[in-house]
This record gives sequence, structure tokens and C-alpha cells, in this order.
Amino acid sequence: MPSSTPTVPQGHTLGNDSAELISNVILRFLLPHRRSEAGEHEHTDCFAEQLAAIRHFVDRQEPILFTLPAFPCKSPNRRKVLGHLPDMGELLSLQFLNQLCDQVAKVHTPGARMLLCSDGHVFGDLIRVPDDHITQYGDEIQAMVERHGLSHIEAFSLQDVYPGHDYDGKRKLLTEQYAQSLESLREEVRSDDRTLSLYRGITRFLVEDVSEWHDSKAALQRDCRQRAYGVIQRSRAWGDLIADHYPVSVRLSIHPQPCGAAKFGIRMLEIRDMWLTPWHSVAVLRTDGRFALMPRAEAEKTGKLVHRDGRPSHFVVDCAE
Repeated sequence: MPSSTPTVPQGHTLGNDSAELISNVILRFLLPHRRSEAGEHEHTDCFAEQLAAIRHFVDRQEPILFTLPAFPCKSPNRRKVLGHLPDMGELLSLQFLNQLCDQVAKVHTPGARMLLCSDGHVFGDLIRVPDDHITQYGDEIQAMVERHGLSHIEAFSLQDVYPGHDYDGKRKLLTEQYAQSLESLREEVRSDDRTLSLYRGITRFLVEDVSEWHDSKAALQRDCRQRAYGVIQRSRAWGDLIADHYPVSVRLSIHPQPCGAAKFGIRMLEIRDMWLTPWHSVAVLRTDGRFALMPRAEAEKTGKLVHRDGRPSHFVVDCAE
């Protein structure tokens, strides 16, 4: 961070040059952690949406609001994860997001807020995860935030929007009020390469998340392709609902995003697969002292399981290997 970057006491106004400089510095905090599409080259115009949102808050001397649909629930496939509760992968990711807000506060006195918009209940039935597991996962995420003093992190979920309804009712209301039709989504998948890539990525995740299947592989593919449409449909509906409730924010995503997208794809931990997340993997402490994410089945081949507070937490690479 340049030592000459200006900071302004909260409540004061900035000149155009100072506001532009601070906004660009905040954007540069994000860039090293970008999840991008393979082979894509960045240029200045790629981040016009994000820069405009940052500038909105800087001009008004308000906390930067980041919105991130994420931390839904653990994958149901135990070859990927340690169980249905958050572990070291989630903790490290939460700490990273909180530290990102700390960085912002060094150049922008009002600081930043990281709003986690948990989407687990949005599509829990489609990914075959029980609602009670999703609730327990979310409760433990909140407990981690409080236990570790992650003061910049806040939560937003379907419960905040549709109280008084069961989760099937909440999903129905979300779909009725915000979702595009499945027919138009299917047409988009046929005609748009980026939507097709997203559809294939979601389908792959759904296939990999199936731990038991007693029919043919072809039937499994058909089932997962059908569910993938629903996941995309509801995920987009959830994004539109968030935008309705928070019309100005720096919109983040845990999926790779193309240049010029309304959302900024963010990577919270070191990964080899740009689609990998803490809820589809385990954290592994490597011999260089850094954590990385990988599927549980892979981690078990090279590492030893560590427990914390009576629960499986992460793996440590065995130096003897």
C-alpha cells in the first residue's frame, strides 16, 4: 500500500482526486484474490462496476459494503468433506474476509462490512442436504465469527426475508418473486457460452456430491443436469433479492467471473481448481506452513487428521511422506 495514500476522518468530504485514489487502492486489495475464467487477461475496464460501487461509499464516507452469497452448507459427499459442520477451511476463509475489511479501514476510515448472504436454504432441497444440517452449519459459522472476534462480518439469509414460513415456503416465495423461467434459462444455456460453462460446472459439482447412486451413470447425469437448472435459477433469484435489499454494494462471488461482470469472483484460500470452496473440501496444512484446499479423499493420502474442540478440523501433511 502506498504510504502516500490519504485517509480522511469520518464525516469529512474528499476531493475527487483523493476519492479516486482511495477507491483504486481498495480495488487493488481485491485483485490478488480474484477468481477469473481460464486464460482471461485483466484490463482496467474489467472492474468498472466494482470501482463505481467502492467510489459510492468513499464519496459518502460510509463503510464499504461487500455482499457475498456463500457459506451454504457442507457437501453431502464425505469423500470431499469431514462432516456437515464448518471446520478449519471455513474459519480461515472467514478470517481472510475479515482481514480484507481491516485492510480497507487502513485507507478508508469508515471501514468495511462483509455481508455473508448464506444460500444454503435457497437450494438445499436441490443439492440433497437436509434443512436442519444447513441451519446447524449456519449457526456454527455465526459462532466462529463471534468466538474469533471477526467484527466486520455480518449475516443475511432467507430467514431475514421471509420469517414465519417453513423453508419450502421461503423457497417458493423466492422463486415466484425473483426467478426467471426455466424455459428462458434453458434457452440461455443453449445460446450463451458463459452460461453453458456455469451449467456444466454446477452439473459436475452435483455429480461429484452424490455419495450413493443405485441407477445407471446416464440416469445420474440426467438427474444432475435437471437439478443444475434449478440451482442456477434460484441462485440468480437470490442474487436479485440481495440486490433489491442492498441496491449499492460491491458484489462478490465464489465462482469465477468474467471481465466486466457485475460480480467480482473472490478466492479465499489457495486452490488449484477455481471452482473449489471450503464447503466442498478440507483444509490441509502443507510443509511450507500454508493452508490449501483439496478433497478429503486426496488429503487422507498425504496428511494426518487433526481434531479441535472434539471435532475433525483439518489435515497436516506428513513430512515423512
